[in-house]
Amino acid sequence: MAGQEVGNRESRWSLQGMTALVTGGTKGIGYAVVEELAGLGATVHTCSRNEAQLNECLHEWKMKGFRVSGSVCDVASRTQREELMSTVSSMFNGKLDILINNVGTTRAKPTLEYTAEDFSFLMSTNLESAYHLSQLAYPLLKASGAGSIVFVSSVAGVVALNMGATIYGATKGALNQLAKNLACEWAKDNIRTNSIAPWYIKTPLAETHSNTLAPSKRSLSDFR
Repeated sequence: MAGQEVGNRESRWSLQGMTALVTGGTKGIGYAVVEELAGLGATVHTCSRNEAQLNECLHEWKMKGFRVSGSVCDVASRTQREELMSTVSSMFNGKLDILINNVGTTRAKPTLEYTAEDFSFLMSTNLESAYHLSQLAYPLLKASGAGSIVFVSSVAGVVALNMGATIYGATKGALNQLAKNLACEWAKDNIRTNSIAPWYIKTPLAETHSNTLAPSKRSLSDFR
């Protein structure tokens, strides 16, 4: 073992030759996922609603030698989701190895203050987008022969948190159940499906909403 860099990720495994789509990859968890996948050799496509931010990130990744491309896309829009997957299919020749359903947001407030518009916005952004993108990606993942879907859920979808985010928690709990169901339904097509549930993570989203959390949670300040 002498002289070997045992802790180096390239010495452990590689994603060379593999393709990935990461939604919301210009900040927070999504940004870190893009960097990790690209650093392991994958060719990655990501998306963001903010074109300027997307272009800035694409420039950074190019300077690092990563193979990352991007599209401007609001995943809350069904039409834009379809356009995104059409782009991915064209770029990757009808095959996709990895789909990371990362996009997620919240509007933290007491339950009685939520409006119908709040409910629709959070459901479409956090849950419907992931569901629909998984449907759209299915033939590409199946064509790869060993596809993988990862839903970025939250601890809020597993346990109750006093942080003024009942709709958010409901969407994340639904993602966990969706992962279980797809894991069973699509296993025959060699598509693996998993859900991860981070605890408090320092991201721009978390910092934006930290002041709305219950006092007991403010010392943690950051959540996903």
